Amino acid sequence: MAGDSPGACLVIGAGDDTGGAIARAFAREGLAACLVRRPRHAEALETLADGIRSDGGIAHAMPVDARDEDAMMALVARIEQDVGPIEAAVFNIGANVNFPITEMTARVYRKVWEMAAFAGFLMGREVARNMVARGRGTILFTGATASLRGGPGYSAFAGAKFALRALAQSMARELGPKNVHVAHVVIDGAIDSKFIRENLPDVDAKRDEGAILSPDAIAANYVMLHKQPRSAWTHELDLRPWKENW
Repeated sequence: MAGDSPGACLVIGAGDDTGGAIARAFAREGLAACLVRRPRHAEALETLADGIRSDGGIAHAMPVDARDEDAMMALVARIEQDVGPIEAAVFNIGANVNFPITEMTARVYRKVWEMAAFAGFLMGREVARNMVARGRGTILFTGATASLRGGPGYSAFAGAKFALRALAQSMARELGPKNVHVAHVVIDGAIDSKFIRENLPDVDAKRDEGAILSPDAIAANYVMLHKQPRSAWTHELDLRPWKENW
């Protein structure tokens, strides 16, 4: 089966909004979208995969806990063998929580780091092994405002996102000369998501004027990074609405 595939795009954190938009965008480019979230989201993953297939794309729902090293190793091996070579891999896990430092528990801090940083390392390492052997590939990491600066209550989230950004920088410097493009995308602003739609006042007006980030617009930039010629690669890209104060 893999020999007949144009290649695969692995999306870790293929949620209903940004992750789903990224998966759909790469599927439109002809890559098989391999969709990953924790097993408790298996039904939602299958719904996303069905939607991609209904639009004429190829999609596989693959429920996996991205913090599990053995599971991640098996996942990448399965895709390479049964779906196709992983041409693009996107790490899109958020893990955004807010707690005052005096109320932050070790369990929450560790869990956020595992989800937003350690899982990124596992994905990056496993896909890099195959990409380096082939001499091509794209690895993209989703960052946030917290990747650049910590804020009150965001000790766990900022700590994990700082770590993920450092991982991306190190990988880019190591893998770029091997023709593997590694990029980190700073998403600085509110994204048009279920959470924002339920909690942000006047969300419809803000959407109409382009004051919140569109998942489809974010996804278009991920595809652009994947298609960049290697003579002009971007390592870090920041995306924000035109009205965002930065």
